[in-house]
Amino acid sequence: MSKDKMELLSIVSSIKEEEPELLSTRENEVYLKISESRFKDIYPSLAERKFSLTGLFCAEAFEKKDGLTLFYIFKQESKPPVLILVRELEREEKAVSIAETFPSASWFEREVRDGFGLEFTGAFDTRRLFLHECYPEGFHPLQKAFKNGPISTAEAPCTEYRFRQVKGEGVYQIPVGPVHAGIIEPGHFRFSVIGEPIFSLEIRLFYKHRGIEKLAEGKTPSECVPLAEAVSGDESMANAAGFCMAVEQVCGINVSERAERLRAVMLELERIYSLLGDLAGMAVDVGFALVASPFFVLREEIFRQNEKLTGSRFLRGITVPGGLKKDIPDSSLKELPVFLGRFSRTFESAYDRAMSSSSLIDRFATTGVIKKELVSPLNLTGPLARASGCPADTRLDRPYGAYRNFAPEPSMRKKGDVLSRFEVKADEIRASVALILSLIENLPKGPVFAESTGYAGNGGSSEVTNNSGATGYSLALIEAPRGQNLHWVYLKNGIVDRYKIRTASFCNWQAIEHAVIGNIVPDFPLINKSLNLSYAGTDL
Repeated sequence: MSKDKMELLSIVSSIKEEEPELLSTRENEVYLKISESRFKDIYPSLAERKFSLTGLFCAEAFEKKDGLTLFYIFKQESKPPVLILVRELEREEKAVSIAETFPSASWFEREVRDGFGLEFTGAFDTRRLFLHECYPEGFHPLQKAFKNGPISTAEAPCTEYRFRQVKGEGVYQIPVGPVHAGIIEPGHFRFSVIGEPIFSLEIRLFYKHRGIEKLAEGKTPSECVPLAEAVSGDESMANAAGFCMAVEQVCGINVSERAERLRAVMLELERIYSLLGDLAGMAVDVGFALVASPFFVLREEIFRQNEKLTGSRFLRGITVPGGLKKDIPDSSLKELPVFLGRFSRTFESAYDRAMSSSSLIDRFATTGVIKKELVSPLNLTGPLARASGCPADTRLDRPYGAYRNFAPEPSMRKKGDVLSRFEVKADEIRASVALILSLIENLPKGPVFAESTGYAGNGGSSEVTNNSGATGYSLALIEAPRGQNLHWVYLKNGIVDRYKIRTASFCNWQAIEHAVIGNIVPDFPLINKSLNLSYAGTDL
């Protein structure tokens, strides 16, 4: 067991003088089974030791238990192993809320309540999250008893969702959405203002719950890859890779070096086109179409390059558990350096034009500040966090796949405003180009799919069951363009029993309520675009 894992166990043991029950360990994860009474002692101490909560989810009938099991994922900054506390509950039992100590837990707890019907005592917010008003009472779609099919709306009148009320002389509210003028998905923004300055914002999302996690139940891992790709269109590759990594860890599959490096190439291409859209969008929202235009053109060129390499503009249909469905010809890869050379020259010219505009800088600087103090409590990740002085990057802190040997050049700013986010995203595009060139240099030959998968018995977390498939569970953390995405997979006899996805957007959306404070209403579109979070990626 590594030194970092031993340190985790030591921390938990020191909080209360008894040895924790170790369920399993993997390269970057440690599972500890814990009682309710002991949990109440431990979680405040974890907060004191600067742990942050990066995930909380529920599973039913986990490892032959008929009740519910909660999984709390804690991490320390820049330390690879995550600590996963496992709490088993009887069906009618309630769980204590930890949202007062870990604010990021609030949405997680509300999500579990909607999906499984589990109540959290002491929760400061008990409103529904993804089950909006007209879902019937007692309806919890992630319970095993629920089978996919038509859903009847509530027979009684729909209960009104209670937004926060801010009162005072001169205070008025501006409701925006959930239907918007463009083609974006629905989201409601409730501003409280005096004149133009904003002093409160509450957001409400989850208008298009798609039931992706429920759809995964009973399917094979290969059948679930398209579901992962559908989580958020511009993170198709990241989510497919994250899901496959979790499955590969359960099944003990060793992916070839060529496949891992090609996966990383595609992940970086996805990062480039996603961040180009962010840069262009920020310029558009302050009326600088001339600045935005070359970024949009470059984004289209990346899409065409994606299609040339893989057959898909969004890099879909190529990633599978075990590696890749097909190889990328060396002849196509040899053209990448030439393309990226032209790309870089055009990109730098476009960036210089943007940064030479005093009017653009005036709109970006000091606008939409997200303070570093919010990063850990809200579990903020990605360019958003790095622009606010937090250097965390899963590719560097918990390297996986080809990133174990090929690290991106880190970028960080400290002011946390729109300008800082613009600069960090531009830096990350440059770093992705450099990383791709390194990945394809001296690319090894060989297969891109692991024909012989085998199964790993690792501390009880994976085992062979009647030679019909793997039984086990594992977590994969992956750095998507918007930040850290989480994929947890539980297989029974090779079939998906529970698949949990948490995108960076799920946590990062809550930062916007803080970023707008003190800004004027007309700056909201710019602040929103500088984050460019996914509605679909939040509402699964």
